[in-house]
Amino acid sequence: MNIRFFKFHGAGNDFVLIENQAKSLKLSTETIARLCDRHFGIGADGLILIEKSDTVDFEMRYFNSDGRLASMCGNGGRCAIAFASFVEIINQKTTFEAVDGLHEGEILNSEYPVWKVRLKMSDVNLPEENNLGYVLNTGSPHLVTFCDDNSNIDVYAEGRKIRFNDEFKEVGINVNFVTVFPDHINVRTYERGVEQETLSCGTGVTASAIVSSICFPQFKNHLNIKTIGGDLAVDFTLGKDKITNVWLEGPAELVFEGEFELLQ
Repeated sequence: MNIRFFKFHGAGNDFVLIENQAKSLKLSTETIARLCDRHFGIGADGLILIEKSDTVDFEMRYFNSDGRLASMCGNGGRCAIAFASFVEIINQKTTFEAVDGLHEGEILNSEYPVWKVRLKMSDVNLPEENNLGYVLNTGSPHLVTFCDDNSNIDVYAEGRKIRFNDEFKEVGINVNFVTVFPDHINVRTYERGVEQETLSCGTGVTASAIVSSICFPQFKNHLNIKTIGGDLAVDFTLGKDKITNVWLEGPAELVFEGEFELLQ
């Protein structure tokens, strides 16, 4: 059985996308992990199935590179919107279903093979501070910690230490190391499920932007973010009890397409 796939990345956060409107394709955890493997497979931070929804334009099912069904992925959501536009499931605007509920999205412009995509994230509760930094859930759980120069951080070693400590090891947490500049923040993220540093993380930069706006007076409801993989932007409304109108914006690029033979 030959399966057609498309490889996208959103600011270096890369995904295998497959259209599965009929929901006939069943991939095992082992198969997904093998497809995402950078040595023995296609190579990706995760795999996304685009499936038919009875109520909105489509459903996005996201799996981490370990093959397990995962929580919301911001860059994956933006790539899903670009892909849905590419295969003509949607036009410029969309509402789609993900594991954490409904999301709105918009194609701001497209110059094949790059789309500029805006994704509305879920509302976010105010962060809680602990001895390591700030914890909040932006569709996935995140810890945000500030450092003078995150280019000197061993993100894999330090992130893994926090992700597997006694407080977080059962569920896991994504760990963001943030350096603040006058007009932007720089973010590096260790992602659970991938169990590595990724070149960017959509829910991670969203969490980092929200915490930075609370902690640093020069930022208000809009932040520009630099990651290893590219530039993103986050807008939101900071309320007394909740952060609302959260939008993640940035590029989504089609890298290549191909087929693999399903051997399972």
